[in-house]
Amino acid sequence: MIYLLIHAFIVIVWLLLSGSFTLWNALLGLVIGYVLVAIASPAEDKRSYVKRLPAAINLFIYFIFELIKANLVVAWEMIDPRHTMNPGIVSIPLDLQSPVAITLLANLITLTPGTLTLEVTEDRKTLFVHAMYIYDQQKFRDSIKRGFERRVMEVFE
Repeated sequence: MIYLLIHAFIVIVWLLLSGSFTLWNALLGLVIGYVLVAIASPAEDKRSYVKRLPAAINLFIYFIFELIKANLVVAWEMIDPRHTMNPGIVSIPLDLQSPVAITLLANLITLTPGTLTLEVTEDRKTLFVHAMYIYDQQKFRDSIKRGFERRVMEVFE
């Protein structure tokens, strides 16, 4: 957490010293701050911030891509007179251990149009998801595990 604050401080100082408050200058400040934090942090702390930040960015980009894709599919479903929905509930075995990581996964699934997290079992080993388009339960399960769950795991574990 301290490295995130140091990184933010470096970006703010960069913006103030350069006097240019543009998006590109802020992105340059982010890169410079990341490099400085990577160089200055002790080797045992590198996993906690330096390696997790790219994983978090990857998760964010993947989520945005999935969000846009799901919005287009649901919008097309509303326009198209043929309804191709095949709703269903799928159980997804979880490899995640952390309650925070499981909560993030459940929220990312729920925020994606066409899917809704229904429940996590008490032992936190299974997630139940309702989806509008279930043609093959195993394919859907694999898409969640290889997509969201793998990326969440890279950030948290």
